[in-house]
Amino acid sequence: MSNSGVDDRPVVCCDLDGVVWRGETPIEGAAPGVAHLRGAGLRVAFLTNNSSGRVRDNLERLAAAGIAASPDDLVTSAQAAAALLAREQHHSPSSPAARVLACAGPGVVEALRAHGFDPVDSASSELAAVVVGWHREFDFERLRRAADGVRSGVRFVATNLDPTYPGAEGLLPGAGALVAAVATAGGRQPEVAGKPEPAMAALVRARYGNPVVMVGDRPSTDGAFAKALGVPFALVLSGVAGTAGEESVPDPPPAFVARDLGELAPELAGAFGRASQ
Repeated sequence: MSNSGVDDRPVVCCDLDGVVWRGETPIEGAAPGVAHLRGAGLRVAFLTNNSSGRVRDNLERLAAAGIAASPDDLVTSAQAAAALLAREQHHSPSSPAARVLACAGPGVVEALRAHGFDPVDSASSELAAVVVGWHREFDFERLRRAADGVRSGVRFVATNLDPTYPGAEGLLPGAGALVAAVATAGGRQPEVAGKPEPAMAALVRARYGNPVVMVGDRPSTDGAFAKALGVPFALVLSGVAGTAGEESVPDPPPAFVARDLGELAPELAGAFGRASQ
């Protein structure tokens, strides 16, 4: 259900990794940028393909970065993956919860439980699906278990396919690298839930209606997601398209390009803020 009847502010969708923080380090300008957008009468919704953290983990990190937010302000690829499974998984109140092998972090486990699934870490039980997301605990044994589950023929869902993850110390292997290993060993390609895929777009629209702009640091993901939503893309150079240099600024460039969210916010406030309406 859309929140448009309760909160009719124009919605700015904002990525987290590479926009608000890099690893555990907040990006300079992010908190003032969010404050500027809110001061212009805009609502900021935070979207992340990083499925590892639980909702409260992300909210605590936002608070530590100087940004207050509520669970309604956050959409994760873990939630999109669980929603994707739930749309086609019919539970009977009297039947046990469907088991899903979660080769992923606590955020995926939390999202699966919220949708009535039973997250497990072994393919020895009868499974309904395998979900793979970013987590630092990925190793050979987790790869083996996930591949066994995929080979059994159950649904195979990836939270996202981002090849890298911008950390404070540089680029780290992303969920896409983990998914590629499971897909290779399991012999099948996954359904994908997170940005820029339809499952994430459906979740964003259900929560916020029609946003006005998508802010992100990765043109191949955030830019494509802006196109999926039918909104302009605002690129910040504080993540993979800037300091990490993994992706270049597209040619022609997006509608908005800035060094960071602090520099970008006045432009977005002028274009989409209540004073501009």
